[in-house]
Amino acid sequence: MTTASSLGHVPDGPWSFDQEVTRVFDDMLRRSIPQLETMRDFVFQIGRRFVGPDTDVVDLGCSRGESLALFVDAFRSTARFVGVEVSPPMLAACRARFADDIRAGTVHLLDLDLRAGYPDVAASLTLMVLTLQFTPVEGRLRILRDAYTRTVDGGALVLVENVRGATAALDTILTDLYERAKRSNGYSQEEIDRKRLSLEGVLVPVTAAQNEDLLRRAGFGEVECFWRCLNFAGWVAIRSARNESNAVRQSVQ
Repeated sequence: MTTASSLGHVPDGPWSFDQEVTRVFDDMLRRSIPQLETMRDFVFQIGRRFVGPDTDVVDLGCSRGESLALFVDAFRSTARFVGVEVSPPMLAACRARFADDIRAGTVHLLDLDLRAGYPDVAASLTLMVLTLQFTPVEGRLRILRDAYTRTVDGGALVLVENVRGATAALDTILTDLYERAKRSNGYSQEEIDRKRLSLEGVLVPVTAAQNEDLLRRAGFGEVECFWRCLNFAGWVAIRSARNESNAVRQSVQ
């Protein structure tokens, strides 16, 4: 599944996942996320180890369905699939992609804002690929706790985020290298600057350590970083029975 070139796309005002972004989204990711295909493969190869029969595979912020599609193809006959998306154009594109599976009852796509609710699922695997960073910082722990609560014992959450450097100086270095990579992928400095300005206050990254702390406070006792490239990182967080008492204590703090 391919989309049009994102070269020349210059946001006008605050960032929005509108029709034009949806149209060029896959190309935009390829030019903007270092090691994108490596990251996607790791998400799948790690995530597939947790998918259980008669459970849900959940993709929070599924956009056009690129991450979810790999799991649907591999586990269509044994698992259920739930995609959550708040952007109408993205949701429409995703519904078109999974039209046959939606009719078969294998895939369910929900128009749901995670700030207001969470799907009623029994998840063996939950994906949050470049999604949490677009939610208010003060609500992220609640979202991750909801994910933990709706994960079956032995299930996992895979989180991929844009992250800030551990210090201002290190963040400056990472940002400089990231912008160099985007220029080498065809973006002009004007395109890079305009996108950065449009994302201010919409995409709010925190440090890698802060993300790991959120996962543990949500109840996930086993947290491991499986991929890191410049200012992007991915973690797998596992729910296990021995973490249950800790999760209960954390929930009242």
